Amino acid sequence: MSTIQTSTKNLAAFKPINTHPHQPQISLHGLVEKPFPAYMLYNRKPNFEMNEMIVLGIETSCDETGVALYDSEAGLRAHTLFSQVEIHAEYGGVVPEIASRDHVRKLLPLINQCLGQAGLERADIDAVAYTAGPGLIGALLVGTAVGRSIALGLERPAIAVHHMEGHLLAPMLEDEMPSFPFVALLVSGGHTLLVEVQAIGHYRILGETLDDAAGEAFDKTAKLLGLGYPGGPVLAKLAEHGDAGRFSFPRPMTNRPGLDFSFSGLKTHTRNLWINSDQTESTQADIAAGFQQAVVDTLAIKCRRALQHTRAQHLIIAGGVGANLALREALLDDGKKHGWKVSYPRLEFCTDNGAMIAFAGCQRLLAGQRTGPGLQAFARWPLDQLPGLEKSV
Repeated sequence: MSTIQTSTKNLAAFKPINTHPHQPQISLHGLVEKPFPAYMLYNRKPNFEMNEMIVLGIETSCDETGVALYDSEAGLRAHTLFSQVEIHAEYGGVVPEIASRDHVRKLLPLINQCLGQAGLERADIDAVAYTAGPGLIGALLVGTAVGRSIALGLERPAIAVHHMEGHLLAPMLEDEMPSFPFVALLVSGGHTLLVEVQAIGHYRILGETLDDAAGEAFDKTAKLLGLGYPGGPVLAKLAEHGDAGRFSFPRPMTNRPGLDFSFSGLKTHTRNLWINSDQTESTQADIAAGFQQAVVDTLAIKCRRALQHTRAQHLIIAGGVGANLALREALLDDGKKHGWKVSYPRLEFCTDNGAMIAFAGCQRLLAGQRTGPGLQAFARWPLDQLPGLEKSV
């Protein structure tokens, strides 16, 4: 299979020409090498000065189209979600172009459906929050373009939201809202992070994966075991019927100081076990159980270290892998043993969704932050480069 290589040097030469001071510009960050621009913070216009607002949230960073309406006073009014899992299953993974095209088809109908569920009209929307990164650049641009278009048409403010900040704040959608400070374990298909959180935007990265994310390791291991796509949840279900102690598995990077992760070696170890085994159904279940236990133990060990290092008393679990029941049980048990509080969002808000984006955007909008004109999407976007809020929920 041939590979097309694009020179970022050549791409950088094609700079947008701004013929009008308010003309929108498109920036594909992650494709063109240019410095990361901080949020453009606008002063509020008189008609936008409010302490209460209804925010439309849009999430299109990967293969799920999520829409939500969040009321700063009444909470979540409605949310809708369409998953593209069945569309990508025949390819064994997410195809970016197909994901982008399906977001185009589904986003506007989902917005109308969400408004109908909440009993609201478009004119009732006070602001728009949309995921601007990190993620698949084409998919992100769909949500960015629609979100900014709605905001422009309604003459409402808009805010670009960091996808992982959405996950980090998802537990705050629950009735028992976690309080700051805390340590957050963000585990998904593309990210594994330990973050010290003092307030919204006040983040310190304690550790991150050096290669595969935990969710990515689950999916790839499931695929080599012949479990199909998406394999993570299937592997977790199969592990319930296996013997985790039959085979020996390493706990990567736990025999040395530090809070970083690495799962590629564990994945290779699992592959070798499977290839050299009898490949029966019972062995498949035992290897799945052993692999899952190794990932859970590794995450739990690193969380203990992070809490001890920061002296925090509260752990937040968020992201798609946060729905893994074995992981939740292990961290809850650790919490009871060491006196730490453990919080996580309901299962439907562990995976990508519009509710977390609407909530995260609402907090920044209430603080007076706005994103400037133009379409900006970021394939890569460091979480600790976000501006902090002086006051947080």
